[in-house]
Amino acid sequence: MKEREDSVKEKGRDFNDVNMQNYKSYVFAVMPKSKHFKNIILAFVVGGLICVIGQLIIEFFVFLGVSRVDATGHASSCLIVIAAILTGLGVYDKIGRFAGAGSTIPITGFSNAVVAPAIEYRCEGLIYGVGTRMFFVAGPVIVNGVSIAIVVALVRWLFFLYC
Repeated sequence: MKEREDSVKEKGRDFNDVNMQNYKSYVFAVMPKSKHFKNIILAFVVGGLICVIGQLIIEFFVFLGVSRVDATGHASSCLIVIAAILTGLGVYDKIGRFAGAGSTIPITGFSNAVVAPAIEYRCEGLIYGVGTRMFFVAGPVIVNGVSIAIVVALVRWLFFLYC
């Protein structure tokens, strides 16, 4: 609280003299400046870089003779494993602080969301720690994804059945 008082006094305002009339100017004086543009650019660049790495992995598998359809599945698996390893080493958290949504939206962010709680709660044991907390963040995503996949499959099946 003392820091805020000092920062407001530096800007020529008295901390104790805040009322309804000068509240907006007080808030504007003490609020941190926005870095939205910088955050958007970093998210775009890092998210794009993750996608480029995924595409390079796909092209590598195609070069080895794997079909493109199978190569995409292998690339997704590789990205998940790489993100899990980087999470275990503590590197992915640093990437996440730097890139924000650019690291959480691709499939690597999902891997991080599963592995990070498992690592955090490993001291509580395999069942009560890792087993129960591993899907704490990613569990709702998995449940919703499977539910929506079932609904889409039923709609598609009914569509082809009656059309």
